[in-house]
Amino acid sequence: MVVQIKPQVTPTVALPTKPWPPPQGEWTYDDFLRLEDDGWRYEVIRGELYMTPPPSERHQFTSMNLSVAFYTFVKSHKLGRVYTAPFGVILGDIATPVQPDIVFVAAERLATVVTEDGLRGAPDLIVEILSPSNWLTDRRAKFELYQEAGVREYWLVNPKTCVAEVYVLRDGEFTLLERWGAGEVARSEVLAGFQVALNEVCGME
Repeated sequence: MVVQIKPQVTPTVALPTKPWPPPQGEWTYDDFLRLEDDGWRYEVIRGELYMTPPPSERHQFTSMNLSVAFYTFVKSHKLGRVYTAPFGVILGDIATPVQPDIVFVAAERLATVVTEDGLRGAPDLIVEILSPSNWLTDRRAKFELYQEAGVREYWLVNPKTCVAEVYVLRDGEFTLLERWGAGEVARSEVLAGFQVALNEVCGME
């Protein structure tokens, strides 16, 4: 007599699926990677998703002029590299990622922070171009974020008023280096010797 033994079947347990989109405060880098490339700038700060619409012509014009000035200076002195948005910067678990308008990384740090996916670590200098849709984020959430991450210098540039505020890190806190306006020349402390006429940056020459 042949006895048939039926194999034991383990009941299938339905695993809980993560909701999409995740609730604010629970966004991760993997969630960020699922977002569509639809022209919006997406950033994740402390688990919260920030969305910025495509930049205006004035924003892009100012960003381009300033990035060219930084790039030319950095390249001629062989100081490191300059990157422009969209370019992801991951700052530990508190930013996964952010996408500043302009970043500078010193040559001696390139090998430790630059990856195929962007930067994993604090740039030496960050520039944010203010827009009506993002000025509060740049002045508050990102200001605190970049300070905590150890960014050595932070530029806030208002293309409408042609004003540049430059903050430098002193004992773990940002201190205003100087505030320059139209007709004046802004300078950097991290990039010693760098200076740029704001009228040229904002197209007011």
